Amino acid sequence: MLLVGLFRSTDPELWRDEVSSWSAATRDLDQLFGMLDNVDASNGTYYVILHFWAALFGDSVFALRLLSALAMAGAAAFTALIGQRLFNSRLAGLSAGLLLVTVPTVSRFAQEIRTYAVVTCAVAAACWLLLRALDRPGVLRWSGYALTMALAGACHLVSLSSLAGQLVLVLGHWWSRRREPGAAHVLWQFPLAVLATLAAVSPVAVLGDRQSARQLGWLPAPSVHDLVYLWHDLFYAPRVSYAFALLALPALLHPRFVRGAVQALLLAVLPALVVWQLSQGTTSYFIERYLLFTLPALAVLAGAGIAAVAALLSRRVPRRAAVAAALALVAVPLVVGAPRQQALRNTFSHGDRDFRGGAEVIAAGYRPGDGLVTAGGNQAWAMVEAGLTFYLPGSVRPTPMFVERDAVRNEDLYARPCPVAEPCLGDAPRTWLVTIGKSADPYEGLPGDQIQALQKAYVPTQTRQLPGLTVSLLVRKA
Repeated sequence: MLLVGLFRSTDPELWRDEVSSWSAATRDLDQLFGMLDNVDASNGTYYVILHFWAALFGDSVFALRLLSALAMAGAAAFTALIGQRLFNSRLAGLSAGLLLVTVPTVSRFAQEIRTYAVVTCAVAAACWLLLRALDRPGVLRWSGYALTMALAGACHLVSLSSLAGQLVLVLGHWWSRRREPGAAHVLWQFPLAVLATLAAVSPVAVLGDRQSARQLGWLPAPSVHDLVYLWHDLFYAPRVSYAFALLALPALLHPRFVRGAVQALLLAVLPALVVWQLSQGTTSYFIERYLLFTLPALAVLAGAGIAAVAALLSRRVPRRAAVAAALALVAVPLVVGAPRQQALRNTFSHGDRDFRGGAEVIAAGYRPGDGLVTAGGNQAWAMVEAGLTFYLPGSVRPTPMFVERDAVRNEDLYARPCPVAEPCLGDAPRTWLVTIGKSADPYEGLPGDQIQALQKAYVPTQTRQLPGLTVSLLVRKA
């Protein structure tokens, strides 16, 4: 998983969400916490982790994405451990870990500067620690489970829906051992661990709820169709999802594996159902990347299917031959998903705006004293100014115009624009103008008062259209 995560990890350009992560994490802690009080608190724990990571390893594309690659490698390891423990089968565990590597979505978020890989790792670790605590309860094991679930929830609150699937593991364990002395202890130990998790996460939940309308207002309430076809979106490749379904089938039909297979299936399905139901209210949380943490459970289910195939084949052929033949089935999703894996490493696979190209155009023609105008206002979500800044050399820093307070001083991801444009125009002899999309009009999408101020003082001398961006150079009128 680590090798797949690192393969061509710097090829895709940063897209706006990754730029947001960089912008947040590279502030000092006081500035970061000031921002989180206003926006993006649900990702705040990840930003703090990334802040210290960047302080140690730098803020290059490779360094920032390395954290996600390592986290997803951890998720694959814990997936293998869950499969081994849930089915008492090394083959099921090995197959589960390898199958997770074949999923295009997993590769994508192993190469993205966002919280989802860390959350997936934390939820997988929590499931494994829960299984260990159920087998041999102890304060340290329950504490480890609560800590990893708290990490997952603090990094992304939606991951707490995984508690629904974990409850099935607890009830199944209790039911199978209900006649043993002390079996009922798990019925209070698990809720106590969950309460500790929720208490630790509650500050993030309070802030996140206050900010939810701004953060998630763009998501519509999901339909039944969205729920049914979520599994296609989760894999980023329908053929891979079909391959997983076929591989899982033998486990659901084999008497030795069926109990664990149903538990693994519910670990994946119940969180999605919970999030879908919660999303029928005023705020929707239903989008595939928010549920990425369910993929290890689906890999465990498919891995058990491979182990079930090996068990069936071993009745007719030697055990080693049966294992080798069954393990070869891992190649099925690997092969059918290969085109999607390749596409995810293209330059604009993460986004559709060429921040790097725009920065190169500006750097090539830059003169000290140049100004910069970027899409802001109702287009501030595109993170154009921050995206350009990331890719611009340190010596190239055009002065932002029409900005009353920059994003850092505004304690936000976005700058605060001047209420009236013309007094904020400044006296730059030249100004770089970067807008969203491709248009013959270099001012496309700018607020009207900014257009009027620029047209009054400047004239366009050159325009360059790039993927998702238009870069123009304006020169002050004589």
